[in-house]
Amino acid sequence: MRTLLSIFRLIRAGLVLARAGAFDPAARTEQVPAPARLGLRILIALVGLRRPRPGHVPRGLADALERLGPSWIKLGQFLATRADLVGAETRAELARLQDALPPFPRKAAVATVEDQLGAPIRELFAEFGEPVAAASIAQVHRAVTTDGRTVAVKVLRPGIEDRFADDIHAFFLAARVAETFSREARRLRLVTVVETLKSWVRHEMDLRLEAAAASELAETSAGDAFFHVPQPDWAGTARRVLTLEWIDGIPLTDTAGVAAAGHDLSELAVRIIRLFLTHATRDGYFHGDMHQGNLFLAEDGTLSVVDFGLMGRLDRPTRRFLAEILYGFLERDYARVAEVHFEAGYVPADRSRAAFAQALRAVGEPIFGREARDISMGRVLTQLFETTEAFGMETQPQLLLLQKTMVTVEGVARELDADVNMWEAARPVVAAWMVENIGPEGRLRSAARDAGLLMDALPEIVEGARQLARASGPDGLRLASPVPAHPPRRTARDLALLAAGAGIALIAAYFA
Repeated sequence: MRTLLSIFRLIRAGLVLARAGAFDPAARTEQVPAPARLGLRILIALVGLRRPRPGHVPRGLADALERLGPSWIKLGQFLATRADLVGAETRAELARLQDALPPFPRKAAVATVEDQLGAPIRELFAEFGEPVAAASIAQVHRAVTTDGRTVAVKVLRPGIEDRFADDIHAFFLAARVAETFSREARRLRLVTVVETLKSWVRHEMDLRLEAAAASELAETSAGDAFFHVPQPDWAGTARRVLTLEWIDGIPLTDTAGVAAAGHDLSELAVRIIRLFLTHATRDGYFHGDMHQGNLFLAEDGTLSVVDFGLMGRLDRPTRRFLAEILYGFLERDYARVAEVHFEAGYVPADRSRAAFAQALRAVGEPIFGREARDISMGRVLTQLFETTEAFGMETQPQLLLLQKTMVTVEGVARELDADVNMWEAARPVVAAWMVENIGPEGRLRSAARDAGLLMDALPEIVEGARQLARASGPDGLRLASPVPAHPPRRTARDLALLAAGAGIALIAAYFA
């Protein structure tokens, strides 16, 4: 029965998307079973669908997804992070999804809050207002706690979990059918795409995880001047309810209001770019949805960010990769950019480094000598990843979210100042990271970390050697220097000396 309902959901969605020009319903009808082919053609004629022109980008796609409802909005937002699947132009269309829907009644929100927090609303809040913002998964209410603090209370939509479960089932059905009949669908790994979407939505629908994300970002960015992350109120947070401190300020959607308040738009644009890059390179943890509606500017110039459902995380090797490729493009050192790709293992070792460096030069050189308004860092990253894929680089999910966020941040910055130079704004952040992590001091710290890891592992290494020696028979492996049956006990001082010696050797080898 559920499969049958999923089929009907997909038919309806197909009609809505076809009307928006998202695909050609009459294309490749030879792949449709013969009995269904005639019915498909009749259906197309009855509903008056038009075939899109070659190269057509469906301009009404975002509106169509909004009409289909919350699950489809999230699908569109997810695909906006996957330019490798939908292409750059369609991704730009999907980026218009604002996730704005009509609110549900305050009474339903109150019922959810009371159920999740286990007390009547009057005992939890002195005031609990009407919704001030409504999105696909949740809406936000302004409230005042019993001790007088103004807070934002985010509440999941009633029944949203069941709605998403039904639609995800339909997505899986469509993906499996597509992969069964289409080689292109198998190449794009549509089932894996749906699995990723499912995990993403599951994370967003547990508001305790969003509270943890806000708390972590507040911690990693604590030293950043004029940047603020609202603190979660853990006592007012549960799986379906999130309470955060209330943020007062001008939303960056109101550019005229920001300018009228006396703020320097050019300085603000540069600051937003540098904040994002600092969080990505220094911390390896960044806000993955930094559009204007999630950014607020206080009277003193402090920038606050909200909505922590989508966060990006980069490990240290990926951060080094990011910093080095950006620095390489800034210095026009394409050979080094190519080498970094090979060192990271992103490009197969059997490919030509010289040919790859030449391809990177074709990406980087056109940006130099042009006006700042004509230089798009997001476009360069898109071309970079297209080039690396042509050389056999597999899709790197963490870089795709980074690329999507970079495009968003660039759009925010250019709304504030059309002439902002993204590359010059990025230079001090990238250069500082390079000095901090790849210069002499950074290498010493890296060697010290390696020495610490060696010290931690040394007892296990020694014990492993003993076991290997005991396991060796008369004709088996023998150590050059036999281990005594009862070796002297190593003290902490002995281990520290051994580790220190090993660390010095590592440092010497590193700089040799």
